[in-house]
Amino acid sequence: MDAASRIYKIPESVLVVIYTPACDVLLIRRTDVGTWQSVTGSKDFDAEDWRETARREVLEETGIDAHHPACELQDWQLENLYDIYPAWRWRYAPDVNRNTERVFGLRVPQGTPVTLSPAEHTEWQWLPWQEAADMCFSPSNAEAILMLPRFLQHAASV
Repeated sequence: MDAASRIYKIPESVLVVIYTPACDVLLIRRTDVGTWQSVTGSKDFDAEDWRETARREVLEETGIDAHHPACELQDWQLENLYDIYPAWRWRYAPDVNRNTERVFGLRVPQGTPVTLSPAEHTEWQWLPWQEAADMCFSPSNAEAILMLPRFLQHAASV
């Protein structure tokens, strides 16, 4: 495929921290590099709403339906801007070097089943939030998990 016909990734993505009422966080292991992370993924098209991107990525990667009434998707109103790792830049247009990542939290019931996309992830585990943060390869992912208690307090006061 030549560069003119290639469809590039959009440099806007979501990071979704999935957690239970007990503050256990779901981590999934990537197939390509073997690192642990929360759900992440790029918009499929420029006009795709952040919330819809988050719901779609959660469903694709974990089989969890964020529309389910027992789930609560929260836009944490945080965005990370970071340099795209050189090893992954080929996925983006030649002039794109940075990505904007919008952060969400998704509260799910204890015992929520997980069905991974085998093309993307090999394993999953629920860990207490601090342990989950320590396991993440991505600094922005670890930082988002460490913010979880703040968003729980905010949700309780609303």
